[in-house]
Amino acid sequence: MSPTPRIRLGMVGGGEGAFIGQVHRLAAALDGDFDLVCGAFSRDPDNNARTGAICGLAEERLYHDWQALLAGECALPIDRRMQLLVITTPNHLHVPIAEAALAAGFHVFSEKPAALSLAEAERLANTWRQHTGLFGLAHTYLGYPMVWQARAMIAAGTLGRLRKIHVEYPQGWLGDALEHQDNKQAGWRTDPALAGISGCMADIGTHAFGLAEFVSGQHISELCAALGSHVEGRRLDDDGDVLLRTVEGASGTLIASQISTGEENALKIRLYGEQGALEWHQMEPNSLIHRSRGEPLRVLRAGIDQPSLVPEARERLRLPGGHPEGYLEALGNLYRDFARAIRRGERGDVPGVPGMTSGLRGMAFIEAVTHSQAEGSRWVPLPAIDSTGATI
Repeated sequence: MSPTPRIRLGMVGGGEGAFIGQVHRLAAALDGDFDLVCGAFSRDPDNNARTGAICGLAEERLYHDWQALLAGECALPIDRRMQLLVITTPNHLHVPIAEAALAAGFHVFSEKPAALSLAEAERLANTWRQHTGLFGLAHTYLGYPMVWQARAMIAAGTLGRLRKIHVEYPQGWLGDALEHQDNKQAGWRTDPALAGISGCMADIGTHAFGLAEFVSGQHISELCAALGSHVEGRRLDDDGDVLLRTVEGASGTLIASQISTGEENALKIRLYGEQGALEWHQMEPNSLIHRSRGEPLRVLRAGIDQPSLVPEARERLRLPGGHPEGYLEALGNLYRDFARAIRRGERGDVPGVPGMTSGLRGMAFIEAVTHSQAEGSRWVPLPAIDSTGATI
């Protein structure tokens, strides 16, 4: 049997010193599905050259910017050029690069949020519909096996009718004015020109929002938000609290904060139904707490040898119980699903990977929370998104 060819991967952004670029490269390499063949990692020529050398790229496949990358790859024979472009830049470049890549015939896997505004995301969706490329968003936390376990249990009615959804994502790293201390990550995330109309809610609130809708299987229909900036001179929100209601009748809360002193990356979700409850913590990702009415609490544990897990969870695991799998494996699951879709010749959405609908929903959420804040924290609606990625 001949070996399965690896998918040729290109990357924009993620140069030396950028956390997320190296994470993507490690996750893409996890299952042997991809070869990184080209990149435009940094606007700094020295950084770009160093990153390319570390990644083992040929000099002619290291480009000085994303436009040169697309032009150079399009000029290559089809059996040599990249197939999937990964976008790990600041937010303001997500749509320009994704649109150009999709129009050139490449698949796209982008960091979130999808765009700077809902209107810009809708423009991207129109480009996506006109071409044949796959599009996915790196909502890494939706790659965790026990997240899929929770989703399946709720869909199966294990909790009964869902009543409450509580999701929170506290961090503490922006408790000081790092944007004024030559911290590049803090610099662009707090700059409206690069990050958009929201800071914390766009950066991590979208993760919490996506997790809540994915696990619950419900769609948030309206919200009431109070956002704040706790560091003097900061131009975008670094903290926020949101009340939620879903189309299906559940209510709940969403908290996102980057000034919660001492917190690391404490994303967690709790869901309560008529007959039971589920609780999952990202920093303890291999455990899912299940509470049932009138029964002792039980803890479901991750592992390929755990018979109580649903197939959707087990197929996203690589190791037996007691061998922790975490963030890299979760993102690796999204890459593995992407590889399968490319090899099957699929178009549009990638099964198992958040796509254009998630991107539009995330932008609708960002605009709704900022609109609610501007209107004195009143309740505002979220637009519905249909299966083609169009707002209704």
